[in-house]
Amino acid sequence: MLKIGQSSDHGFDEPLGLLSDCHRRIEHFLAVLAAIADQTGARELDTSERRQLEGALAYFKTAAPRHTADEEESLFPRLEASRDEAAAAALQLVRRLERDHDEADSLHEAVDRLGRAWLADNSLGADDLQDLRRLLARLRSLYDAHIAVEDRQLFPTAARILSNRELHAIGDEMAARRSIRVTTTSAAAATASRARTSRTRQAGKAT
Repeated sequence: MLKIGQSSDHGFDEPLGLLSDCHRRIEHFLAVLAAIADQTGARELDTSERRQLEGALAYFKTAAPRHTADEEESLFPRLEASRDEAAAAALQLVRRLERDHDEADSLHEAVDRLGRAWLADNSLGADDLQDLRRLLARLRSLYDAHIAVEDRQLFPTAARILSNRELHAIGDEMAARRSIRVTTTSAAAATASRARTSRTRQAGKAT
């Protein structure tokens, strides 16, 4: 089971990969919430279910908003500022994704409210449980489409458009949102990061 704060496959020197790692966490914690809502029903939560529910709600309350900020405040503006011809298609995706974020925020607020009530009472009424399942189903549908666009189209486009300096700046801003100080990367790690970025860009051009 994924845990909040668990190390990612990518570091802040690979911000696009790190954003994709966040998507895997979103998928995981949504699946956790859906499983609890589907399997628990009207009975009281057991210790394991309470722990998992608390963890999933905490993730979407704290980590998920930072992910949205990473995209809307760090990634999207740099795509908008780019004069590369490929940016035009990416900008269309950006506008759609920003609308997705707005809807997701509203859904998450409702899910959090029901989840906190569930934890407080150790059970959830039939009507509230039905509402929770409906909200989670909409969130999963929204994220499935959202994540597919970003992982398959937006991030590869960003890898082609943005310079290494811009990508490092995005990584620094992501670290700052988490109050993490990024130390100077070793020469070997920096070289490896540039090589991976180059391969990503080459792969994108081949598709």
